[in-house]
Amino acid sequence: MSDESLYDFVSSVAGDRYLRVEQDLGDGFVRLKVGEAERRQARDDIRCVEDAVIELLRNARDAGATHIYLASSREGQMRTITVIDDASGVPERMRELIFEPRVTSKLETMSEDAWGVHGRGMALYSIRTNAEQAKLAATGSGLGSSFSVTFDLEKVPEKADQATAPQVERTDEGGYHVVRGPHNVLRQAVEFSLESPHLDLYLGSPNEILATLLERCRAESDPKTLKGCKDPAALPLWQRPGAARDVGELIRYAASIGLAISERSAHRIASGRVRPLRPVLSRMVRSRSSQVPDGASGGIDLVRDRRGLSIASEDLADFKQALAQAFSIIGERYYVTLADEPAVTVAGDKIRVRFDFEKEL
Repeated sequence: MSDESLYDFVSSVAGDRYLRVEQDLGDGFVRLKVGEAERRQARDDIRCVEDAVIELLRNARDAGATHIYLASSREGQMRTITVIDDASGVPERMRELIFEPRVTSKLETMSEDAWGVHGRGMALYSIRTNAEQAKLAATGSGLGSSFSVTFDLEKVPEKADQATAPQVERTDEGGYHVVRGPHNVLRQAVEFSLESPHLDLYLGSPNEILATLLERCRAESDPKTLKGCKDPAALPLWQRPGAARDVGELIRYAASIGLAISERSAHRIASGRVRPLRPVLSRMVRSRSSQVPDGASGGIDLVRDRRGLSIASEDLADFKQALAQAFSIIGERYYVTLADEPAVTVAGDKIRVRFDFEKEL
């Protein structure tokens, strides 16, 4: 009798669940049997940062998210990725169990997408195994989740070019698909957004993500109710920064959902000097219904030809550091300090540099 025939026979006698589940963990979570995990044949190896990003995005999508916020930052050889969603969340008692092998909530909802089968219960285990730190920064049933992961890029590399946007073209059906560009984090975000048009994905720095969360709070929440909230931990994750009554609370609430923000950055965000992000997909088209390219709107246009100077992320970081040192000449003479690192924009045959500064009191 073949393995498949044996599986069908036992399934008909004892039930399919008996064959697949080693342990029922409650709240919809199970630990799969080894054979069932192998049958699903999910891609679970984390070979680069981009692999981890797509797995975290898929987890948020499959948990029912309608908004996903992806914050990315780098210090030296350390890359930190934080993914915040407004999905169903994880029960508190599952906070550590979900990082164990073969633990999943997808016994009956295993999915298959452009990246293969999803639901083997190995993605988070593989991420933690390869990362310097991987944690569930915040969660709660019905409150969403925030996963924060830090990689040593000497051990788990990322694409050298993290600044170049992918190029997309229209399909015969009137949509878009990516045709070229480095397989960096931005490309993963664009491809994921195209595969999941029902949700909004935001990608940016921790400062930009926090500003975006606050903008959503202003648009969708009653500010008086948020400010008067006695227990911000009972709020959905995306609403918690909106409950802050001062800069100190803003820093604490941001940290509680995995976003480390300096006091200077918090002041800039609170005063509206950090612009909120638009969803990745809307950077390519003005509206999803008309599918009109966004080039005329002044936003980021991922459709038009961007062939030009491409600066490697390491060189760009060195350039910004040199600019900051050069600015110190003016700072010392005119009593001003940089409010943030120099902003460098490369477009065509031009490099534009912007210095945001504050006057010393």
